Amino acid sequence: MAGKGLFGRVREALFPSRKAPVQSTTQAGQVRDRKYGGNTKAMAAAYGVSPRTVQRWIDGSRHPTPKHVDQLQREAVEVQTTERGRERKAKQLAQRGTVSGIGARVGRAVSFEIRGSDAVRARDIHLNLTGEQAAALAVAEDEDEVRAVIGQVLADYFNGGAGYGGFSADDFDFDPNDFDLN
Repeated sequence: MAGKGLFGRVREALFPSRKAPVQSTTQAGQVRDRKYGGNTKAMAAAYGVSPRTVQRWIDGSRHPTPKHVDQLQREAVEVQTTERGRERKAKQLAQRGTVSGIGARVGRAVSFEIRGSDAVRARDIHLNLTGEQAAALAVAEDEDEVRAVIGQVLADYFNGGAGYGGFSADDFDFDPNDFDLN
């Protein structure tokens, strides 16, 4: 799971048939072709390496350095679904209304914290996402957008779904490694 991050895990949960390849050679080839339009020079510039280095990653004669592995894995996850595919999935999820059939777990024991609160929480929070919330996750572009959606889901949970508690998405910090979408 290293390198995948919260964004990657959410994408894989929502699009199970679109998992990013494991091998760096396949990742590099797909990222170059799908994100950089097949332009080796553009990908090399984005990674701060020579075009020959990118070509070597693709042909397998060299592997990305640890400095580049995380970026390559993130981008490999990113390119697995098209914008049109994410929008189609979001539309399907939004039509489910208040019950999307997608649940989430946020660990409270060591990773969940409400800003401004000293209270210790000793159990996990199990959330049921609405169709709109699941749709927002499907079209999220990056880790920050995923965190914002999850923060809003937590705010809705603590506000009783109707804004009673006055919590907002920015009131929550959580360890992304202690988050599961199912």
